[in-house]
Formats: sequence, C-alpha cells, structure tokens
Amino acid sequence: MSTDTAALDAERDRIRATHLKPVGERPASTARGLHHTALVSSDVERTVRFYQDVLGFPLTELIENRDYPGSSHFFFDIGNGNLLAFFDFPGLDIGPYAEVLGGLHHIAISVEQSTWDEIVARLTEAGVEHEVHSGVSVYFRDPDGARVELIADPLGEMYGHHVL
Repeated sequence: MSTDTAALDAERDRIRATHLKPVGERPASTARGLHHTALVSSDVERTVRFYQDVLGFPLTELIENRDYPGSSHFFFDIGNGNLLAFFDFPGLDIGPYAEVLGGLHHIAISVEQSTWDEIVARLTEAGVEHEVHSGVSVYFRDPDGARVELIADPLGEMYGHHVL
C-alpha cells in the first residue's frame, strides 16, 4: 500500500467530487435491501452456539443447500429483516478464512448500546479475543475466523458521519 497519504487523500477527494452526490440529489437505490450475506462454516452446531448463544442472533432456519447435496444452509436473524447465512460443505477441503481482493474484510452489525455492552461481556466470558474501539465498536473473529464488528452507532451513521 502506498504511504503517500497526501496523494491518497487527493485521490479520495477526487472520487468524492466526481461520484458523491448531495443527499437531496441522489437517486433512489434499485435494491430493496440486503437479503442475506452467506459465509462458510466448518461446524454447524459450533456456529449456531456462537451466533445464537454468544451474540444473541436467533437461528431462523436450517435447510439442505439446494446446490450441494448434504450441505446445510442456515440463517440467523440480525434484525430489521436482515439475515446472516452460512453453508457447510462436508467432504470438501476448504482452507481457512483469508482476506483477498474481492473477498470479505468484515461484517458490521448494528446493535443498541445496551445490547453491545452485554455482548462484549459475553465475548469476554466465552474467552473470545476482541478489540474495542471508541466504546461503540468491537471487532472479533467467529469460530471459523471471519471478522465481525458489532457497532452501537445508529444505522446510517458511523463515528459521527452520516453514511446514508
């Protein structure tokens, strides 16, 4: 990565000036919302225990993956009509989580501040390594290494910036 921060700042400013329209001038999105994000699980029950018992996201369905017989496709309610989904792929030798271009850096899920405090305590009780930022954001890895952020900022805001 380039360390010429002035050049990086200038490029960010150029992109912002070219593409970012003021709130009142932005067209409506063509999307209804994010139906689900799907990750890969190496152990269905361990994943359910983590996301449901530690994080408090209820399991909503567990079905066979239509694209891979024997594989499970399962879903968690992460609020506001949004789902976090997983697949397992028994018998396939899938390597560990890795950050790659075009891949996933992290998933950020919004929770109320009081819930955030409770979940951070449960992460500690469960021995899950985590890193707190600014008292509203906590980063940790799930049992398969996917990076998750829980953020207490309201939807559409991030660290005092309106992002929606």
